[in-house]
Amino acid sequence: MNRQVVVGVDGSPSSLVAAEHAARAAQLRSRPLLVVHGYLRAPLNPYDLTMPAPSEEAQRMVEGVAADLTERFPGLAVEVRQVAGGPGATMVEESRRAELVVVGSRGSGGFTGLLLGSVGAQVAAHARCPVLVVRPEGQPIDVDGPVLVGVDGSESSQLAVGYGAVEAALRDVPLVLAHVGPSGGDRPVPDEIEEAQAAEQAEAVRLLADASAVVRAEHPDLVVREHPVRASSPAQGLVEASGAASLLVVGTRGRAGFAGLLLGSVSQAAVQHAHCPVLVAHPVS
Repeated sequence: MNRQVVVGVDGSPSSLVAAEHAARAAQLRSRPLLVVHGYLRAPLNPYDLTMPAPSEEAQRMVEGVAADLTERFPGLAVEVRQVAGGPGATMVEESRRAELVVVGSRGSGGFTGLLLGSVGAQVAAHARCPVLVVRPEGQPIDVDGPVLVGVDGSESSQLAVGYGAVEAALRDVPLVLAHVGPSGGDRPVPDEIEEAQAAEQAEAVRLLADASAVVRAEHPDLVVREHPVRASSPAQGLVEASGAASLLVVGTRGRAGFAGLLLGSVSQAAVQHAHCPVLVAHPVS
């Protein structure tokens, strides 16, 4: 299957920025781009036997987005699709056939006080392929910063490292592998706590070395850096480190995650608060 890069648009500034990121991602991957608009925001009337058609305004919007991207990204194949469905459900369904799904942080129905709209949150949690959440929307695309990946040794983290390495290789930028450990502070601590902290630091060094070795074996030309981070929580450490990155890659759940949760607390914090776009590393199904 020739999987596409899929982006959801609704005419909002956030979705137009997402479309630009999606076009660049598709061009880097030599994949076609599908611009999708799910135009039903209210449930269908069960007594109405006719499917509502998209408005002329919506059709002009998606065609205008496609024309703009085709002009700005030479050689990019762009297709548009109007879907009679809710925006979130439409993107989740499209993710079944996609290589990558791209969403903005807020849509036209979003509230400016929300860091991530309901559509973005729904797609980030339920998609069947990796999801690129583009935020913050007012920031220009950083093409030179490294790709940052959170490492904790979990299966989800290992998947994130693999995706991060591919992204860094495509962008020709370094890959930074970060492990967040507790900040020790400057106050003296009892010997047993000091020993525990030393063990945690040794574990962090081992986790980073193992992840780095896997990446270097698969991408020998890639610049890989190991970055132990000290912070009050993994989420805070990754969010702060994201300020120097062009992309943050996170798994869906870390070692402390609950199997029933679709997105762990660290991943949720990343897509809500990171200073750069966030790639949520769902496996392709």
